[in-house]
Order: sequence, then C-alpha cells, then structure tokens
Amino acid sequence: MKTLETEGFTVLAGGGVEAPQGFTAAGLHAGIKKKRKDMGLLVSAVPAAAAGVFTTSQVRAACVTQNEAQLLETELLQAIVVNSGNANACTGLQGLQDCHAMRALTARALHVPDHLVAVASTGVIGVTLPMDRVAAGIHALAATVAEAGEVTADVAVSMANVAPAEVDETGGQAFAKAILTTDTCTKEVAVQVVIDGQVVTIGGVAKGSGMIHPQMATMLAFVTTDAAVEPHALQALLRYVTDRTYNCITVDGDTSTNDMVLVLANGLAGNELLHAAHPQWDAFATAFRYVSEHLAKQIARDGEGATKLIEVHVQGAATEPQALAIAKSVIGSSLVKTAVYGADANWGRILAAAGYSGATFDPLLVDIWLGPVQVAAGGMGVPFDEEAAKEYLLGDPVVITVDLHGGDRTAKAYGCDLTYDYVRINASYRT
Repeated sequence: MKTLETEGFTVLAGGGVEAPQGFTAAGLHAGIKKKRKDMGLLVSAVPAAAAGVFTTSQVRAACVTQNEAQLLETELLQAIVVNSGNANACTGLQGLQDCHAMRALTARALHVPDHLVAVASTGVIGVTLPMDRVAAGIHALAATVAEAGEVTADVAVSMANVAPAEVDETGGQAFAKAILTTDTCTKEVAVQVVIDGQVVTIGGVAKGSGMIHPQMATMLAFVTTDAAVEPHALQALLRYVTDRTYNCITVDGDTSTNDMVLVLANGLAGNELLHAAHPQWDAFATAFRYVSEHLAKQIARDGEGATKLIEVHVQGAATEPQALAIAKSVIGSSLVKTAVYGADANWGRILAAAGYSGATFDPLLVDIWLGPVQVAAGGMGVPFDEEAAKEYLLGDPVVITVDLHGGDRTAKAYGCDLTYDYVRINASYRT
C-alpha cells in the first residue's frame, strides 16, 4: 500500500479520511441532487481534538457560523455530516434552524452530544434544504457507520430517496463522492509518519472546482489523524498551513459562502501529546502540510473547465508575505490564465500581475521562466524559442517561476487555465 517515501513520511496509495485509526465514513444519494451522491458522514470512534478555518466572506452559510462558534467553545468533534447540492446559505432563520436540526439528528443517531457534531453544506445558494430527505439521509448514514448498527427511531422518515452504496466502494470513497458539486473527480490523500515510535496516519478529502480564490475557496476539506495533538497547537498549525496551501489557490477569483477546513485528531495512534515544543513536531507538521498542499493542488487542477494545473513559484523576495502576494496576483490573473490556455508565452502579463500585487520589488531585477524556458531577464524580454515555450505550455502542469532577486523568501500559488468551458458550466449552474 505504501507508494512514496519523501521528507520523512510515506504517502499511501488510495488513502483518505478512513486511513487513520478509528475513523469511519459513508456517503449516499438522499435526493438533494437528481442522481449523484449528496450526503456524507464522517465519524471518529472517540471524541477528537478539532480545529477549523472558515470563509472570510461576510455572507456566510449557517453551518460556517455554527461550526466556528462550536470550536471556540469545545475544541472537540466526533462527527461531521455533509450535504452537497444545496449550500443552505442566504436562507435566513429557516436555514439556521435546518442546520441545527442536521446537527441534532446526527447526534441522536450516533448517541453523542450535539456539540460534538459539525455540519457542512455546499451547492446552490438561496434555496432551503429538503429536510425530509436530509433526515432520511442522516438516518441511513448513521446506520452504516454507527457501532451499534441501528440508530434511534425517534424520527419517522421515508427511505425512498436513499440509494444503496456502489459495489466495491469503501465508505471513504463514497464520502468523497458525496461532497462533490461540479467537481470532475474525488480528491483524497493519506500519509504516515513515525512519532514517538508509533505510526501516525493523516488522511484528507476535499471538494472544490469553481468559485475558488485565495482567502478560502468554494471548497470543503476534512483532515483526519490518529495522532494525539494539543488543540491549540492543532489550530495554529492549520492556520499556518492554510495560509500556504488552501489560501494560495484560485480558479476564477470568487470566494464562497460555505468554505471550511475541519481537522479531527483522535489520539488513537498512542503517541505522546504533540505540540510545538515536541521534538518531532516538525515531522508531523511537514506531513500535515503535504496533505493540505496535495488537496489544494487537486482542487486547483480540477477547476471548472480547466485543462491544466498552473503553479506560480516566486523566489528572491524580501519577505514571505511579499512573495505570497505576487504569487497570488499572478495565479489570479485572468490574462495569465487565458494565455496559458492558449499556449501563448505572453510573459508581460505575468510581470504586470506582479506589479499590481501590492508587493514592493524592483521590476528591473525580475527574471521569468515558463518551465525550463527563460522569457524575461532584468524586467525585459530575452530572445527565446517560441516553439519550445508553446510546447511547454501545452503540457500539464505549467510552472511559472518569478525571481525577484531581492531576498531569500519564497512562495507558491496554484491555479488553472481559464477556458471556454468555464463560461459554459457556470452559465447554467442552477439548471
């Protein structure tokens, strides 16, 4: 099962949120969408230390507000219930009540307190949830993952809309499918690292394809680990990593109402409690960052209508914030994204995007490469092989390197090309 050893950890083939000890997941079609899976449940065998980051938008779905408040109070979670196809955003008091009901129904079905259940939603904004179908879905999901096998019968619901699981599909794979909207593929990853002589596993799953922009994207990501981690340290690590992964991706420049990343650490691996002063904290943090970076890149590559992943590498900056600002500005430029789609080595668009990033640098020192082809030096164009550059831009991924020659700080940002299909997909999103 182990496929790649790098930087002191091992990447697992086919791993996801069920890879760590004590985590069980399920997904099904409850009838929110017409056909595809639209509800998922992720459960830890024991209460887990929890951390979260959420959209910065002032227009927020009920689940975002509810989860953020819960984590500030408890720092613990045991289950996450998710629906796709309906964002339950901009739905007023009814939306808030429906979110509370999803949490309460799940808690009762799993025999856990309400405050140990988080809720996530994604999909169309401004439409209330079909709560009869949601309740039925929760009932069926809990029956799948609950240790007792049966859930409480205090809610009478019809099971007519619940579809059976696909043959040879794990619970984690079903969950990964259930959270998707316009995504073309699932996004999963798992790694292992040895901490205190114990094998610690970190797994992750995400969704995201459009309405993706730095400061959280239209994305959901859930990370599980069987490591024992101090909650404050886990929250600090998630915030640090988010700013360098999920907050460094863009597809179309739009930020959503429902974005969140939740992390659960249940401690079943048996390691000593991890915190910043632990001698192997850096090993855990490196593996954790890999999981988030891998998921972020998968989201960027699966941008609506995209044909390729774009990576912007900024080096030689005076500070990391300046490097990040330039990387995000270049990756967010529609002109850069369309040039990559058209395999046009228009390096001037790259330098222009760096110029309006707000970062301070000397344009006369900037060098630019498209993969192995240098196209600019000292802020000016240099003779280069147009055919070689075009051939490189036709490939996937495309790496743009910007060297500022002004320091030793670096940053990366991820995105995708902007194509005709992006307009087609979003022109008829509700239909």
